[in-house]
Amino acid sequence: MSTDYSKYLRMEKLPLYWCPGCGNGTVLKAMITAIDELGWKPEDIMMVSGIGCSSRATGYVDFHTIHTLHGRALPVATAIKMCHPGMHVITFSGDGDSTAIGGNHFIHACRRNIDLTVIIVDNWIYGMTGGQYSPLTPTGTKASTAPRGNIDPNFDIADLAKGAGATFIARESVAEPIKLKNAIKKGLQHKGMSVIDALSNCHIQWGRRNKYGDPVKLVDLIKEKTVTKTKAAKMTPEELAGKYVTGILHEDTIKKEYTEAYKELVEKAQN
Repeated sequence: MSTDYSKYLRMEKLPLYWCPGCGNGTVLKAMITAIDELGWKPEDIMMVSGIGCSSRATGYVDFHTIHTLHGRALPVATAIKMCHPGMHVITFSGDGDSTAIGGNHFIHACRRNIDLTVIIVDNWIYGMTGGQYSPLTPTGTKASTAPRGNIDPNFDIADLAKGAGATFIARESVAEPIKLKNAIKKGLQHKGMSVIDALSNCHIQWGRRNKYGDPVKLVDLIKEKTVTKTKAAKMTPEELAGKYVTGILHEDTIKKEYTEAYKELVEKAQN
């Protein structure tokens, strides 16, 4: 059964602000399709974003939404979840917004294991704010602030999230949107901090500087750089260098979720 996207979008805000061919629309579609398959009502969803191209998504969806400051989506989402623990709270953020200026918030949200779904549109660059390199920009590639190539080693967002304490971590790409939708769907259903690393294309800012100005060419590159978790298990570290492992990378159903732990504390204090 096909999804009626008009149920979830503010149709008067269309067409989308994003550049033609941008992966943001693919990630947004995957999220909406997952929500539709779960049968969630728009009024039960709160979507929070920071600043950046992907953060524009909150202006298009017909949920409860808030567009916050740069890097501050997660503390706002945390406050909302603490006040309304029964609400489905999603953050939609870029790699610069979530792992650079918002990096400390990201670590502590993972540490707390609060029931948020964090979708990171990982396009290796600051898109809207000028094409600067981000913590996820591949080493050696160019950005406006690294015209001769980025010398910084880049994060593996999945390893960072796991080390910080997130209990659901997945990675998929816009090259395989059905897998991306399924990963987001599982993350939405998980009780605890869910992180979905959505590899996406920014052919305007990253692509043009690195000879991948054609969106199709860049999506093909992303697909070449991904390898499934099953296949990766049979590869050597040398073979995995420069690759992104995809699939459900970590799932913990034992660690207590933060709002539940807080509720127990309140009940204990009241007795």
